[in-house]
Amino acid sequence: MKIFLDTADIGEIRRASDAGLIDGITTNPSLIAKVAGNRDPKEIYLEICEVVDGPVSLEVVAIERVKMVEEGRKLAEIHQNAVVKVPLTEDGLKACRDLVSSGIPVNVTLCFSISQALLAAKAGATYVSPFVGRIDDISGEGMQLIHQIRQVYDSYNYSTEILAASIRHPLHVAESMTLGADCCTIPPKVLWQLAKHPLTDRGLEAFLKDWNTLGTQI
Repeated sequence: MKIFLDTADIGEIRRASDAGLIDGITTNPSLIAKVAGNRDPKEIYLEICEVVDGPVSLEVVAIERVKMVEEGRKLAEIHQNAVVKVPLTEDGLKACRDLVSSGIPVNVTLCFSISQALLAAKAGATYVSPFVGRIDDISGEGMQLIHQIRQVYDSYNYSTEILAASIRHPLHVAESMTLGADCCTIPPKVLWQLAKHPLTDRGLEAFLKDWNTLGTQI
């Protein structure tokens, strides 16, 4: 399963990229607003794309088809790694078809149902982003949606990749893997939590304690 980092924080992106742990980046207007300050968002997008050797989702802010396509084309011109992100609305699906038809990869975001995921695939989406955490927030089962989408896409041979989003904790990542999500986009905090385990810490402590009894260095 591919791991994308869900952030616009260039420091965190460099940290994860230098470790070779991520395959791409997802951003959204809220994440950009947190780091932009007085900077032009396009400058931030370009910087991110140049750091990461993989797809970088850049989201449109228009909500009408023609304007989404116009904005999407501009975003795609920023860098070859750019993936245009559009919302799962009627206009978003139409814009997805328009952009994909001209060779621009598209991430259809804000997916909350299997029927929406089906339409995204039929519109030719490169990725569909089901928001599992937000479904859990309203007492739904976000991971059940991942399972359903996997079944439908496999049954009908859709090539759209399932990009599990709105990830809140390591268990979401583990479940995404076992349920067959193609990708998982996670915040930096969760990425580093994946590396942590109390038995690892305990084992390392014991190894170092035993080594120190030898009174020597390599």
